[in-house]
Amino acid sequence: MFKTLTVFLLTILLAACGISIDANKYQNIDPQFDPFEFFNGKVKAWGIVQDRSGDMIQRFTVEIDGRTDGTTLTLDETFHYEVGQGVTHRVWKISAKDRSQLQGSANDILGQAKGQLAGNVMRWQYEMSLPVDKTSYTVQFDDWIWAFEDNTIINRSYIKKFGIVMAEVTIFMQKTHPEV
Repeated sequence: MFKTLTVFLLTILLAACGISIDANKYQNIDPQFDPFEFFNGKVKAWGIVQDRSGDMIQRFTVEIDGRTDGTTLTLDETFHYEVGQGVTHRVWKISAKDRSQLQGSANDILGQAKGQLAGNVMRWQYEMSLPVDKTSYTVQFDDWIWAFEDNTIINRSYIKKFGIVMAEVTIFMQKTHPEV
């Protein structure tokens, strides 16, 4: 009886640690998000990372230089940290099977990142080797990006290890030279 109760309680506890967002809820919400359009040009981003207890462990800005050739989106990202440390440079290469299914890679991403677009939201999932102090951990990122208006997006990332959210990232991004 004790074993059964313990397994039941652990199952409920682990299920409570997950994030469950349904992208289809956003299918008909405007503005529609197109990463090829939004990131084509210069974008400025501001973000924080919070640990499991909610304490801010990083605060950073990102300068993003994006360009597209029609089939591939290249994001050249430069990070600056006010609090904490982390990667200082990343280059994403993102392609689209169609305008709703994306895939991408970057130097510190393990394997292929997968993306799904639905209305004003994009879900972006990937695995990363995340350096912490003098070691690194393989973690999964589950990014949810919402178009807030034509020139602004909000990115909420859940960093998971063993399916448990270990940290959360919140990033606001804005085009610095929106096309008129």
